[in-house]
Amino acid sequence: MRLVIVGASGRMGLAIARVAVETAQLQIVGAVDRAEATGYGRDIGELAGVAAQGVKIGSDLSAALAHADVMIDFSAPSATAGNLAAAAAAGVAVLVGTTGLDAQTQAAAAAASQRVPVIVAANTSLGVTLLIELVRAAAHALPDDFDIEIVEGHHRHKKDAPSGTALALGRAAAAGRGVEFDRVAVPARTGGERQRGEIGFAVVRGGDIVGDHQVTFAGEGERVTLGHQATDRAIFARGAVRAALWLAGRAPGRYEMKDVISLKTTI
Repeated sequence: MRLVIVGASGRMGLAIARVAVETAQLQIVGAVDRAEATGYGRDIGELAGVAAQGVKIGSDLSAALAHADVMIDFSAPSATAGNLAAAAAAGVAVLVGTTGLDAQTQAAAAAASQRVPVIVAANTSLGVTLLIELVRAAAHALPDDFDIEIVEGHHRHKKDAPSGTALALGRAAAAGRGVEFDRVAVPARTGGERQRGEIGFAVVRGGDIVGDHQVTFAGEGERVTLGHQATDRAIFARGAVRAALWLAGRAPGRYEMKDVISLKTTI
């Protein structure tokens, strides 16, 4: 399976390269990043601290995709729509792990999925994928007098808040309850009494926290807490590579990480 990594010199791009080199079914055939990015022009394998791959990080995505089966994109929200369009034009399957995507980029993903298989994942961890489905099931099972609060923590450099994963958890909870997420979400609590049915968010940013997510269902006299703690960024790379292998060769359409682990709740 021939892989192109977009955002190749970033932390996730290099983590994916390390996992890909260890994956017998994968061959890195392209690595793309901004011309001003650290590592531009260097061999992706050497930059990742593994064996040289004979693939230098460049900026010509169309050329990189010409001989690819699948693209993994961990770049920047501003670049993702264009990357999706390029992959669709080349007939290459796409896994997007970039978060903080706007409505226009989501529309670009929908358009690309008419021509190629696409996954846009808020989080590529297999454990988080399971957590999202457990939250959906818990929200469906528990009465709505259980208050839902989501707390997430990430490193000091993360740009979006709440995280894409926290929002995915909130959307899963809203879906479980059969309510519209935008109507009940409280992304930042600044004061006042909590209203019934709200899904609240709290954000922690500091140090080198890889990713902590906790969802609490707080009732009268009892609490149910579901959570996930990431201690190694490699879990996201391993999940992304597994998803890319699963995705390549599928029919065009939108898929989700839960499809990759063959888990589908009926809610």
